[in-house]
Amino acid sequence: MAIGFVAFEFDADKRDVTRIPPEHGVRSGALVQGRRHGAGAAGLSQRHRRLFHVLDPRQFDRALLDDLCALSTRLRRHARSRLGARSLQTLLPHKRAMLYFTQPSTRTFLSFDNACHLLGVRTSEIRDPAISSEVKGETFEDSIRTFSSYVDVIIMRTHEAGMAAQSAALMDRIKRPVPIINAGSGRDQHPTQALLDIHTLERSFGRRGGIDGKTIGLMGDLRRGRTARSLAYLMKNYRDVRLVFIAPDDFGMGSDIKVHLREHGLPFHETRELGSVIGDLDAIYVTRLQTEHDVGDESKGYEHARYRIGPEQLPALRSDAVIMHPLPRGPEIDPAIDADPRAMYWRQERNGMWMRVALLVKIFEVEDELPP
Repeated sequence: MAIGFVAFEFDADKRDVTRIPPEHGVRSGALVQGRRHGAGAAGLSQRHRRLFHVLDPRQFDRALLDDLCALSTRLRRHARSRLGARSLQTLLPHKRAMLYFTQPSTRTFLSFDNACHLLGVRTSEIRDPAISSEVKGETFEDSIRTFSSYVDVIIMRTHEAGMAAQSAALMDRIKRPVPIINAGSGRDQHPTQALLDIHTLERSFGRRGGIDGKTIGLMGDLRRGRTARSLAYLMKNYRDVRLVFIAPDDFGMGSDIKVHLREHGLPFHETRELGSVIGDLDAIYVTRLQTEHDVGDESKGYEHARYRIGPEQLPALRSDAVIMHPLPRGPEIDPAIDADPRAMYWRQERNGMWMRVALLVKIFEVEDELPP
């Protein structure tokens, strides 16, 4: 069945420049990858014209995305040999990282922790604010400033949205700022997950011309799923991409994302029925029900059986399609399909570590020290 897309006029300039609102830690009117850099603009320090804070997917343009994907592949290649792995550990042994993860995490925490170790970075961690001075009344900002006295980068994941942007704004006001990396902020954004998702799509479509021209479905709890939100934001950087949002009405993609897509001329289609579009998809990005964000019993009526991929859905998928999931999974991905060559979520997980290695290399500007 052909999908009826909402069509918009393409504006090439809008693909290259995005205005990020102040709540994302960027001075009002700052241009992403542009020539005007205020405090925190596009994640670029006002002291340094380089990637500094990583707060929001909208700060990444196509050139930077392509660069990070290529760098991730290059780093992975070096680590395959003993000498290569040792050489990576000599890049940043003088750096220290704080992993401030007050929201539960397995994959994101471990991938960042191991990304640091691969580069020789020493790590400290706080995973429960109850063991910090916050229980004594210390403010969040004072805690962040304390961390910055001891480390060279703060990687943070919080229940509340906007905390990474607040931390970056603080760093931009002090004499010794350190980069802030948003490893997940409430139900708002998860930029590094979106980066690894782009890397997975590019690798998966390597023989099909990359992401350009593909039809990508996002399915599940899209309203509260920060991974799907962040990935949708990045799609403005690719030509002739079409998005399909597959979700119940109460869990559909947020209006802010749809406004953004319209502004950038990116067509999308919304449906409640997977069966009506599954055969048209080059990739399907499945997300779980975000019950941790429930207000009352809002998840009670969610029909898992309608928004899942199992053996019975596989025949309808293209033979070269890609199945993705940010994990952890629930009933929306049947383990019975794990061995299907189209299932990319375990590769996606490993790609996350290497994309985060690439981010650290880029932030600390040691890319030129890599062996050829």
